[in-house]
Amino acid sequence: MVDLKFNEKGLIPVVAQDYRTGEVRMFAWANEEAVRRTLETGYAHYYSRSRNRIWKKGETSGEIQRVIEIRVDCDEDTLIYVIEQEKNRSCHLGERNCFFRRIDGSRVDKPLPFEMLPRLQEILEDRVSRLPEGSYTAQLVREGPDRVIQKIGEEAVETLIALKNEDKDQIVHEVADLMYTLLLGLTLKGIKVHEVMEELMRRMR
Repeated sequence: MVDLKFNEKGLIPVVAQDYRTGEVRMFAWANEEAVRRTLETGYAHYYSRSRNRIWKKGETSGEIQRVIEIRVDCDEDTLIYVIEQEKNRSCHLGERNCFFRRIDGSRVDKPLPFEMLPRLQEILEDRVSRLPEGSYTAQLVREGPDRVIQKIGEEAVETLIALKNEDKDQIVHEVADLMYTLLLGLTLKGIKVHEVMEELMRRMR
């Protein structure tokens, strides 16, 4: 166990980072007991400076955070809770994370590149469940699973041709199409993109 360095008020800053998407969900403080409860229960606990008490994230809203692991920075004075967010909303304002605005006050409207695949899968899951009119995804789903599989094959061939032609812009475009159709295929099979990433992680050993 590392020797955590709490500040003069007995607190340590904690960043909650999403296990699936990598996005920073929120920032809060914890004291020694909050960290201990987090370790004991497997759910994120913090210390509220305004209420002067320990609180479990989601204890009233249901937006609990299951902690996969706790990481410590090099100075041992800051923590990262790597978490799974129960209902996909971390911010008390109802946003998926607390960092939904830029410094100029404008709203963040796009995920960062490393968030893209799991965030895209969330959109695909919504399209598959609702089948909205005008949605290309809904159209493919209505045509049946064989059509989706066929589309994956078509995009794979187009990707191979692009790679053979060595045109960078074409390669990027075709790979994006292939990744979209592969992700749709995974979604229809109930497979989460992080499960594929976990398999790649296992292969790194």
